[in-house]
Amino acid sequence: MDTITVECDSCAARSTTACDDCVVTFLLGRDPDDAVVIDADEARAMRMLEQSGLLPALRFEGRAG
Repeated sequence: MDTITVECDSCAARSTTACDDCVVTFLLGRDPDDAVVIDADEARAMRMLEQSGLLPALRFEGRAG
């Protein structure tokens, strides 16, 4: 896995309460339709920050199809 693309359009949890503390919203406060692309090193760093309690969990769930 070289990159992870988090895009609200393809998230199964879009427009639910999961968006309230989604790490994408937390980090960027961006337009809900903007994708965020992170590489493997960034994903590892985010997991470490999450495990330390410094970031909320990434709640992205890709939709089938």
